[in-house]
Amino acid sequence: MEQQTVSNLAGPDSPINKGYETLTKDAQNGTLTLSVLVTGAHCAACIQKIESSLKRHPEVTHARLNFSTGLLAMEWLGDRTIANDLVGDVERLGYGVRPYDLGKEKESMDAEERFLLLCLGVAGFSMGNIMLVSVGLWTTSAETMGMATRDFMHWVSALIAIPTILYSGRPFFRSAAAALKAGRTNMDVPISVGLILTGSMSLFETINHGEHAYFDSAVMLIFFLLIGRYFDFRARKKAQSSAAALLSSLSGFTTVIEDGKPRHVLVKDIVEGQILRIASGDKFPVDGEIIEGISDVDLSLVTGETIPITVETGSAVYAGTVNLSAPLLVKVTKRATNSLLADIARLLEKATQSQAHYVRLADRAAKFYTPVVHTLALLTFLIWWGGIGAEWQQSLMIAITVLIITCPCALGLAVPVVQVLATNKLMKQGILVKSGDALERLAVIDRVLMDKTGTLTAGKPSLINAEPSDYLRIAASLAAYSNHPLSKSLTRAFHEPMLPVTNVQEYPGQGMEGVIEGKVVRLGSRKWCGNQSQADSEHLELWLNLNNETLIPFYFADQLRPDSTETIYKFQQTELSPVLLSGDRDTIVRNIAAECAIDSFHAEQTPAMKLACLEDLKAKGHKVLMVGDGLNDAPTLAAAHISIAPGTAIDIAQNAADIVFMGEKFGAVYQTFDTARFTQKLVKQNFKLAVIYNVIAIPVAALGFLTPLLAAIAMSGSSLVVILNSFRIVRKG
Repeated sequence: MEQQTVSNLAGPDSPINKGYETLTKDAQNGTLTLSVLVTGAHCAACIQKIESSLKRHPEVTHARLNFSTGLLAMEWLGDRTIANDLVGDVERLGYGVRPYDLGKEKESMDAEERFLLLCLGVAGFSMGNIMLVSVGLWTTSAETMGMATRDFMHWVSALIAIPTILYSGRPFFRSAAAALKAGRTNMDVPISVGLILTGSMSLFETINHGEHAYFDSAVMLIFFLLIGRYFDFRARKKAQSSAAALLSSLSGFTTVIEDGKPRHVLVKDIVEGQILRIASGDKFPVDGEIIEGISDVDLSLVTGETIPITVETGSAVYAGTVNLSAPLLVKVTKRATNSLLADIARLLEKATQSQAHYVRLADRAAKFYTPVVHTLALLTFLIWWGGIGAEWQQSLMIAITVLIITCPCALGLAVPVVQVLATNKLMKQGILVKSGDALERLAVIDRVLMDKTGTLTAGKPSLINAEPSDYLRIAASLAAYSNHPLSKSLTRAFHEPMLPVTNVQEYPGQGMEGVIEGKVVRLGSRKWCGNQSQADSEHLELWLNLNNETLIPFYFADQLRPDSTETIYKFQQTELSPVLLSGDRDTIVRNIAAECAIDSFHAEQTPAMKLACLEDLKAKGHKVLMVGDGLNDAPTLAAAHISIAPGTAIDIAQNAADIVFMGEKFGAVYQTFDTARFTQKLVKQNFKLAVIYNVIAIPVAALGFLTPLLAAIAMSGSSLVVILNSFRIVRKG
């Protein structure tokens, strides 16, 4: 049968008038995107149902529900109104959908936490009381205490247990009812069935003076299931808190200076070009440039460095960083929604949306969970009752145990928790992971290629023959009109008043020309204005040509980043000896390679030559990490198995890279690599723990060696073990 489009599937319950089309955004590839919050998804099976339902529609190009944060990201081709149909499709599956609002989401998370704690508290209180009654039933036989006494104690247990099951079981009952109403199942269905069957059978036995009353087991079962559910909730809340903390800096009010008068405006209403007054101790709400004042700024949110830096007129500042010392006037360069802080939040969310290999594996396993677990439970009941000849009450309890113990929670948590914790940790250190499988790919590299200028080095060459002279004054005066890095360095090296310059002209690839004190002055390359007979320098250089009579060279050195040599050594210790690829002259590249103890290097590399080097390694089966920052590195960054760029890189290089590190330290590259390896180690351990748990637990439960209570403890314990193991990434230095 021909597949229907999303539009045709919109039924009467579809939220056509909810206006989700107004929340859609245009993506760079021509598609439309929408992110909404989904409630009621508690396991990997839920995620698989939602994603597969959306991906069946031809318009949808991407659909990913983040297990940890509950945020559903969708992309599609077509009209904006399709957003309403897609949301309706999710709602018809029985899940709640609402627009993502930071304030409302925090209120909702707090309300959910209170609800779970209240249910947990009631279950714990009831468990303590019912245990007092049950001790007598466990330690004394019916013949000793008498039938009437036993029935009385069963009824007391029932009066405690039945209301507790109805009240504290709501998190499971509501989820299961929503799923069944939508014609599907989730992991809460077998849990609810187990609770209802246990309570019903116990009440039936009590009414008929039977001995198989397990009210204590039912209450304790709920208690331990709620503990597992609460830990799962806390993990999701922690995952959401990082992006929420970032985005909270984009809300509230700030002070705008208009016609010399201050005015309070919402941060979201700030536009480019406005002037803001940022008081000492306040956060910068947007990206901007300082136009008045000097202060210290805490950049730890952006760079991961805790030491403040001094900023002054002309310095760039970023949203979310803190003004420490003195008031500043800042000219807005980017709106709040386009700021670096907003980009970081989007990257953080994107990193947890992408599907790594183990996420896809967990999704496939969860797909078969519901039919398999119900079949196993039914077969267990039939074998014990019909085959072995056990009483139906005992057979039913064993089947209930199988229902409860077979849970995909640990499998579903194996990857997302580690992934979220790792990306959050790196983000706090100024390292932004842009895709969910980036760490997975980085962990398996066996070759490292890296650029020199702006990567190994700081990309800020300094003048090394800077003795004050009239020639330096002339050169600096002309260099002030250029944005070339060497010209800027020359200008920074001269601290006296500049000379007036007229008739300034710039010749791309050659240099600049102007008139100073009636003389024609050139500043540029050796070929254009220098001394051709002089031997090549091992340094970067600019030449000053004064009226075609005087030739003065200025030499520059691009300093290594503070920890470049140490970082190279760490890579070499892991048998990943880096290869240096640079477009600079052989002498300069050779000196840098010697300083960093790099054995393999290639100078005067064009973009095509760098790409050819990468393709040659890939053809030999190597998985290559590329680290670069320039336009000439972009093709290689995009083609590499995994790529990293510094925050100072040009936009095209950052867009091509999978990971971006802020700050001056090159050690962030090795730090990310080391974290990636440990992350994958934890993921593999989590998968093994989840698989081992199910392989052992299911047969033990089916053979009748466990009670529903022990099954609940085991199920909650498996999830807790996975979560605790994942938190080792946070403690790792």
